[in-house]
Amino acid sequence: MPTVLITGASGGLGTVLVQAFTEGGWHVCAVGRDPQRLDELREHHGATLSPIVCDLNQPDAGEQALEEVRRVCPKLDALINNAGIQGPMGLLWDTSEASWAEVLRINLLAPVALCRSAIPWMRETGGGSIVNLSGGGATGPRSHFTPYAASKAALVRVTETLAEECAPLGIRVNAVAPGALNTAMLDEVLAAGPDKAGAKEFAAAQRRAAEGGDDPRRAAACIRWLAGPESAPITGRLISAVWDRWETLSDKAADLSASDIYTLRRISAKDRGKPWDLA
Repeated sequence: MPTVLITGASGGLGTVLVQAFTEGGWHVCAVGRDPQRLDELREHHGATLSPIVCDLNQPDAGEQALEEVRRVCPKLDALINNAGIQGPMGLLWDTSEASWAEVLRINLLAPVALCRSAIPWMRETGGGSIVNLSGGGATGPRSHFTPYAASKAALVRVTETLAEECAPLGIRVNAVAPGALNTAMLDEVLAAGPDKAGAKEFAAAQRRAAEGGDDPRRAAACIRWLAGPESAPITGRLISAVWDRWETLSDKAADLSASDIYTLRRISAKDRGKPWDLA
């Protein structure tokens, strides 16, 4: 039975991920801050789930979580860095340094710490797969959500770079944009109102609350696919669970490896048919 570590497992997309992986025959090490919710997951999933209470905002939390996984499992086949917070909403000059630091610790530095601890173990035991969760603002500006957007853009760049470093080790690293989900983050936007969240984001949140967001089960299916051998040799990509036909990407691996499809890149004038940067 393969083993996966899932952070942020005690709520939102995390619980859907736990369900998807246990149904797929994986042993899940579920990391979360809510011990009661983790106990409920353990009661529901039984021996296929190992709960790990951990607050990734605390120093050395990632390393401690990996130590606990090593205590109960002989091998780690996949790491899913799902935990994240939205952080402060508002114009950049109205956000505090402390709030920025918290967002970066949880959304960026905690996944980096988990990768740093997991990769040597994966290398020793034959490889593995890492999936990092992207989010709104990673691929374009997102006014009033600068800390969150910056942390997710940085995590995607870490994903691409780490994929190159891990290629000789048999470890694949990808990122997933899960879509616009109706989670606690949506409730935070609605509670903040248009002044803090911005009129555009607030209106979008209202529509999503009324009409329903993207299906988290599709995001979970995409992440499970990237975690397993079915997606080999896809690596170093940012995949949209909603918009990309990821189920067929293994057949296009050669095209992907020879291109910058599904990556973050600078767009030049030439790319848009403008002669500005031509001699």
